[in-house]
Amino acid sequence: MIKLYYFAGLREVTGKAEELADLAGQTVGDLSNWITDQYPDMLIKSVRIAINEEYALSTDVLQDGDIAAFIPPVSGG
Repeated sequence: MIKLYYFAGLREVTGKAEELADLAGQTVGDLSNWITDQYPDMLIKSVRIAINEEYALSTDVLQDGDIAAFIPPVSGG
């Protein structure tokens, strides 16, 4: 299982701060597709995905026990 964390406005889109998904052996790209199937309102193209606290490539393969964080664009001043 992969633990998914949603930050900032993504919590409102998903209705939760975290959840588990059975995606071990899949790629980060597959995870992106799964997310858009689950939450069509999520603008995944503007979201960064970190796996185990490092930004991930779409070709990275997920392992059982990984932690995925969905990080929306941030602005500040």
